[in-house]
Amino acid sequence: MFLCRRILKFMRILVTGAAGFIGSHTCERLKEMGHDVIGFDNFNPYYSLELKQLNAKALVDKGIQIITGDLRTADLSSLLPQDINYIFHFAAQPGISASSSFEDYFTNNILATKQLIDFAVQLTDLQLFINIGTSSIYGLEATFPEHVAPKPASHYGVTKLAAEQLVLQKSRETLFKACSLRLYSVIGPRERPEKMYTKLIACAYYGDAFPLYQGSASHLRSFTYVGDIIDGIVSVIGNETAVDGEIINLGTEVEHTTQEGIEAVEKVIGKAIAITNVEARAGDQLRTKANIEKAKRLLNYNPKTTLLESVEQQVNWYKENFL
Repeated sequence: MFLCRRILKFMRILVTGAAGFIGSHTCERLKEMGHDVIGFDNFNPYYSLELKQLNAKALVDKGIQIITGDLRTADLSSLLPQDINYIFHFAAQPGISASSSFEDYFTNNILATKQLIDFAVQLTDLQLFINIGTSSIYGLEATFPEHVAPKPASHYGVTKLAAEQLVLQKSRETLFKACSLRLYSVIGPRERPEKMYTKLIACAYYGDAFPLYQGSASHLRSFTYVGDIIDGIVSVIGNETAVDGEIINLGTEVEHTTQEGIEAVEKVIGKAIAITNVEARAGDQLRTKANIEKAKRLLNYNPKTTLLESVEQQVNWYKENFL
């Protein structure tokens, strides 16, 4: 066991999308585990650069190197070392947004992933390529085990499915070991400003009305605390053979409605939130419930953080950084 820990301690790990919500938390956890972590991010202004820079500063302060570059155009061989052992690929055009064109999704999710794969295939000591996927790949309802045929209902879901398959193709060709982790409704500190809980918290403190998509109050979600998601993500290290070629769901099995999420924020802050109804979004999922039997079996995955505990952590983070 001591020898194993010494071997793992000195792994060199590349994390793309390192200044983002989940990517930044993953960098921190990997660093805490003793790994040499290199973060890569293009600091896309899709959402607040202030938040991305805040995240990046937290990483740099912990001794994590951050490289600025665009996977679509960067010469990765000249920017990155050749002795990388793991790649955690978070970088993507996220979510469902009317302000994002199909080209945004296509170039950031498919072409960028292909560029990263081209870099990865020439690494001589790559132990595992971990693609970060999404429950949006399943479609309007995401309650299924991993073997069910996907039916994505948005440009985001379609292009993330394509990126996932590009990565897994290399596993099938035995060019490198790879897996894809499909994440479910992650919440917690550093959540993007346009996402539900950060927006709810901001509305509560500033007295603005929260824009609720028509009919979404009854939508069901596996709201999963970011710390529980990171537990699953980093657990692939040391399990390379078991996860090679696999798609694995990560999230909580507990479902909550959007309305219950609103009430959780109101309870933690102690203030009612005004609501304004807005037109429903095309492609918005009606229900997500993470089927994590495979994650339990392969990774001993066991998320435990409750919705209220998650919201408390996110509210505390928001107060410390934005009030």
